[in-house]
Amino acid sequence: MEIIFENSDFVIFNKPVALNFHSEDNEAGFVVLATKQLNLPQLYSVHRLDKMTSGLLILAKSSEIANELTQLFQNREIQKFYLALSLRKPKKKQGWVKADMASSRRGSYMLTKTNENPAITQFISASLRVGERFFLVKPHTGKTHQIRVALKSIGSPIAGDVRYANADEAKKEGRGYLHAYALRFMMKGEEFSFVCPPLNGERFLSQEAQLQLKNWAKPWELFR
Repeated sequence: MEIIFENSDFVIFNKPVALNFHSEDNEAGFVVLATKQLNLPQLYSVHRLDKMTSGLLILAKSSEIANELTQLFQNREIQKFYLALSLRKPKKKQGWVKADMASSRRGSYMLTKTNENPAITQFISASLRVGERFFLVKPHTGKTHQIRVALKSIGSPIAGDVRYANADEAKKEGRGYLHAYALRFMMKGEEFSFVCPPLNGERFLSQEAQLQLKNWAKPWELFR
């Protein structure tokens, strides 16, 4: 797996698409593969990505650093930015989705009409080829399936998402079009910024998408 950055405290990988975070059904997951790749006794997870999601993932090299990074995530001091692509026109092209989430059926989630402990998602978007909408998403909370549910709620389920988009259409896509694109945070007085464009997915790699990524090269400057 591609290593984006490594120091004595943590390592950042570009997680491949269609790889489980944890080992499952005798198939080694991301954490196990990363630990073997670095030939270390243990790596510590501080956040996770769904199987269909590719992109930036941090693993800590000690429990102390894991606690520190986990605290940064919980305090919303690590900015995260994702790319998503939909084949459906959104009800709004930019803005916020704020609502509580509740479990639905068969492992899915949905938004509710309450706001007691809301999932908060901010996004902007751009048109690509006919029928394609490209989203740059900044989640302000870290709930399971948050971005997938938020985009479905505005009428733009993610292409290739067999759970929240039309399953038959989704199965025809080469991948789920959600990618952990950028991270930015301060740690031990040092500022870290990482940007990692997607490596696969025909729609992500189109000329139109690549041109748009040039406008989104520093995503932290695009959200207020």
